Amino acid sequence: MSNRNILLVEDDNSLGFVIQDNLVQHGYKVSRCHDGDEGLSTYQKEAFDLCILDVMLPKKDGFTLAQELRKMDSEVPIIFLTAKAMQEDKLTGFEVGGDDYITKPFHIKELIYRIEVFLKRTQRKAESGTFLIGKYVFDYENLCLKLAGAEKMLTQKEADVLKFLCSHKGEVVKREDILKHVWGSDDYFLGRSMDVFISKLRKYLKDDPTVEIINQHGVGFKFLC
Repeated sequence: MSNRNILLVEDDNSLGFVIQDNLVQHGYKVSRCHDGDEGLSTYQKEAFDLCILDVMLPKKDGFTLAQELRKMDSEVPIIFLTAKAMQEDKLTGFEVGGDDYITKPFHIKELIYRIEVFLKRTQRKAESGTFLIGKYVFDYENLCLKLAGAEKMLTQKEADVLKFLCSHKGEVVKREDILKHVWGSDDYFLGRSMDVFISKLRKYLKDDPTVEIINQHGVGFKFLC
């Protein structure tokens, strides 16, 4: 599970540090924010595999933040942390799009266990050949990109490049790694061909502004969705 990216939004400095430190020790990358507005802004700039949200947050509470995250991504797992133990609060958490609910105080091992359960589920979905890309559904096996009922058929090479990007979302991927994986060689002229495929994929994905294939000058690309 190493290198999976987690968004942690927790305004309690002591608890936030303990959670972040333990997750990093378990091989996760963690971006910690201190209020709801910062959490939303950070999520918009980077791809995350899971979100941990405190409910009682400054500026924007965790329930409101979860609703806004769900508008951008219907699948990313969301775990709420809260001192509230009332049944009504738990129901609200699930109603706004939360997947799990942990009441403070809790043991850090319990949180890590729950994180691992959700990430194993999302990993299995990725391995099945179906990827969620913002508002799009990418069916690799059938070479199809779907958006709101409309379908775009891809060539095999287009699908191979897009699958490689999906498998490394949020990471900087080197040009030569894509070329070797898809074309079997990092030849210069193949690199020019790959640029054409990247341009086509950007065009296919342009109807969701949260999806980006960013050039990393002199290195490669970073896929955000």
